[in-house]
Amino acid sequence: MNRPDASARYEPAHPLDVRRTLAPLVRGRLDPTHAVDQRGIWRTAATPEGPGTLLIRPEGVGVDASAWGPGARWLVDGVPELLGARDDPGSFVAGHPVLRDSERQLRGLRFPRTRLVFEMTLAAVLEQKVTGREARRSWRELVRRFGSPAPGPAPATMRVAPDAWALRRIPTWQWHLAGVDDKRAEAALAAARVAAHLERTLLSGDPGQVLQSIAGVGRWTAAEVLQRAHGDADAVSYGDAHVPATVGWALVGRPFDDVQLREYLRPWLGHRGRVVRLVASSSFRPPRFGPRYAGRDDRAI
Repeated sequence: MNRPDASARYEPAHPLDVRRTLAPLVRGRLDPTHAVDQRGIWRTAATPEGPGTLLIRPEGVGVDASAWGPGARWLVDGVPELLGARDDPGSFVAGHPVLRDSERQLRGLRFPRTRLVFEMTLAAVLEQKVTGREARRSWRELVRRFGSPAPGPAPATMRVAPDAWALRRIPTWQWHLAGVDDKRAEAALAAARVAAHLERTLLSGDPGQVLQSIAGVGRWTAAEVLQRAHGDADAVSYGDAHVPATVGWALVGRPFDDVQLREYLRPWLGHRGRVVRLVASSSFRPPRFGPRYAGRDDRAI
């Protein structure tokens, strides 16, 4: 293996499940920015210092991290936060059998903090009002066509997601070819134009408000970004087609709407997103009614 440009050892003082912690960052099994092989878990990123590839190898009570490319040091320095070092579930009280069981089974589950606000915003915008399959395909095609090669000895399928500069130069017809409708493309471009400002929300007192000031970014998209880029365990994706119903079925035996979900989660202030994630990561599955949505093909628009 090529000598890394930066490396470090991280040993958390708490239980850590690396794969489950990173799971919300994976955009499908063919995500070009994520891979798993016998060497460990690979991730790429367009960091503020340039493109980089990160390899995480769980070893004993911690992980060994190696990175390549201009963004190598930035990636390695951020491994503790990426793996949930800033997440503090110590004050969380489950208070419900489903949550207690899930918490016990998912020891080591943390909220990751990528510090990649624009990249997480792009991924969330692509997921607006479409199926997961559609969003994953759009992400995959945009990264493959307009991203850059992964530095270092990463698996051959890996690429670095396009940065804001590259994204702003994608022609309209290429957005359509990737299955992205005009509304989502416009929101992504609006975010790209203020990408530097977005990164500063990591130090902002109200990053959600800043995110929602972007045309096409609402509370759902902002919450998805806060959960992943900022590591916010209190952010809830209100407006989601499945979250209120799933939480309602799991915890009270009937579906919620957004208003009911907001009221029900009030006792878990500070950990409301954690409640949702514990339910989503548990073995519980709500009943199904009706046919699945087949999706659409915006390449024809």
